[in-house]
Amino acid sequence: MARLAEKLSQQGFAVVVTREPGGTDTGEKIRRLLLDTRTSGLAPMAELALMFASRAQHINEVILPGLNAGQIVLCDRFTDSSEAYQGGGRKLGSKPVLELHRVLGGDLIPDLTILMDSDVDSSVERARRRNLARSTSESDENRFEKENRAFFTRVRDAYLEIAKREPERVAVIDARGAPDKTHAKILEAVLKKVSLESTSRKAQNVR
Repeated sequence: MARLAEKLSQQGFAVVVTREPGGTDTGEKIRRLLLDTRTSGLAPMAELALMFASRAQHINEVILPGLNAGQIVLCDRFTDSSEAYQGGGRKLGSKPVLELHRVLGGDLIPDLTILMDSDVDSSVERARRRNLARSTSESDENRFEKENRAFFTRVRDAYLEIAKREPERVAVIDARGAPDKTHAKILEAVLKKVSLESTSRKAQNVR
């Protein structure tokens, strides 16, 4: 995402880079609670509620102000991730996730979602290595990565189902190759979307 933000900035776009859960002072506190391995016994519905508490603040404080200022907002995860992890992984289904998104997220839909798809084992191992490298004596972010393979298979299946349901919004990028190749595919998808959005706005102004 950092590389994408850099490329867009070089082309003159104003870019906001953020993440979920987190993105705000309040959201980062919720993130530490949600992702820390020492958070045990959290009910799936409570986990979902905390995700949306962070998201509601994030939308109000970061995302909407950025969009209203004409900026491109790059967000690492959004409601699709809740539908995949809590809806799929935790077996809550899509309905409560989408209902909470309607009520707390204002049905805000990204213009484009990049789904970086890879095999489950490689994805989880990469996430574990990244999170362990960031861990401190006070916290770590491996609570989800400690789940079993069946959990992550359900998560991946849920992501792919979202992509199938909304092919115009979700671009599935094969992330199994070298990072440079994956980055090139992502950049191509984003620039194509930005170009289409720009053309659409110009057409509307002509009318």
